[in-house]
Amino acid sequence: MSIHGGRGGRERLVVIGGDAAGMSAASQARRMRGPDELEIVAFERGHFTSYSACGIPYWVGGDVPERDHLVARTPEEHRARDIGLRMRTEVTEIDLAGGRVRARDVDSGEESWTSYDKLVIATGATPVRPDMPGVDAPGVHGVQTLDDGQALLDTLSATRGRRAVVVGAGYIGVEMAEALINRGFEVTVVNRGKEPMSTLDPDMGRLVHRAMEGLGITMVNDTEVTKLLTDGDGRVRAVATEDAEYPADVVVLGIGVRPATGLARAAGLPLGAHGGLLTDLAMRVRGQENVWAGGDCVEVLNLVSGQEQYVPLGTHANKHGQVIGTDVGGGYATFPGVVGTAVSKVCDLEIARTGLREKDADRVGLQYETVTIESTSRAGYYPGASPMTVKMLAERRTGRLLGVQIVGREGAGKRVDIAAVALTAGMTVEQMTALDLGYAPPFSPVWDPVLVAARKATAKVRAGSR
Repeated sequence: MSIHGGRGGRERLVVIGGDAAGMSAASQARRMRGPDELEIVAFERGHFTSYSACGIPYWVGGDVPERDHLVARTPEEHRARDIGLRMRTEVTEIDLAGGRVRARDVDSGEESWTSYDKLVIATGATPVRPDMPGVDAPGVHGVQTLDDGQALLDTLSATRGRRAVVVGAGYIGVEMAEALINRGFEVTVVNRGKEPMSTLDPDMGRLVHRAMEGLGITMVNDTEVTKLLTDGDGRVRAVATEDAEYPADVVVLGIGVRPATGLARAAGLPLGAHGGLLTDLAMRVRGQENVWAGGDCVEVLNLVSGQEQYVPLGTHANKHGQVIGTDVGGGYATFPGVVGTAVSKVCDLEIARTGLREKDADRVGLQYETVTIESTSRAGYYPGASPMTVKMLAERRTGRLLGVQIVGREGAGKRVDIAAVALTAGMTVEQMTALDLGYAPPFSPVWDPVLVAARKATAKVRAGSR
């Protein structure tokens, strides 16, 4: 085992993880401080850096033709910026007292220690793999990294059968179900929730359910998978529940992800209720002077509920990296929190949410009113106008906006950004009704659907306060 040192008086930044948060932090730190002042060493255990994990379902489904289209910056490009990037190298231990990390070359097994002055933990997330028989059988795939996506595509190309089962109906499960339909597979989705997309309230999830069935996807809701059955060669052949079996030539686990914080836990760093690292506003790990963390391995503050939340999204990871890199580089930046905005699609059905669902508001003890309205994406008389459903939650008595969910066709999803800004600003639904939004018949009715919901919510809040 070797020890890397000898920095010639320069500070050394060590980054664990070569995707969005880690390499954004490294790149921003390099912009702030040149190589004569700061040496940067980054470790990545996979084959790729700085790629869009969110784009993997669209690559698998064929919408994105080439894997490399998802890569924003290659290892060579990072190295050209004086970032010492070590690929296929996994950090196996953090020695906080000694200010060093132990890393292992994935291919050779060789281990070495590298000292640091400042450390960034950006270890990301891992797909949830339930503890059940058959979950590790060939033909069963989680999808989190480009390596995972490539392994799934290899299986899809090699399998003779055309039956696929997706376990779980969150964002990844729904997007992968569509991707598999696009690849010509018969798709069944087994979901333990009452409706797909548990990030929505069930009444809105029901709209997604209907759209998925319209694509030819078989939805099995309110059902728990108990085991995966294998054939004589050990390959997966079916997904089993308590009362049924669903034949499968390939299984995709779309149950979600959990923070990859095993290293942090072993080092004694503070973790939250969801297993993610806890940081301050500057993304510095709580209780540590020279350790930062960002991306899918951290918990963040929800600005609406006031509680820590686990929200693994690339948008946050890149912002975390910018904040960390600025702070490491001698500046000052903060990440105040999130409001929980997300958007997805099933074929041409757009699905969006921000803020709190009903059960989120119940959990934190908020009293609220809900309204649901039907509108159109454009003026009703303009060609191409399509239906849209908007659900809005407002705090009882105060009228503070708490959350918005939108399901509709073209032009529906990105309307959630109106609500995201309103939530961040702490606006009431009544204040929202006066928002000066862009209007022309090709883009919106004269009253935008979000504002129609705000008007209706305002009336309900007023009626409830009498």
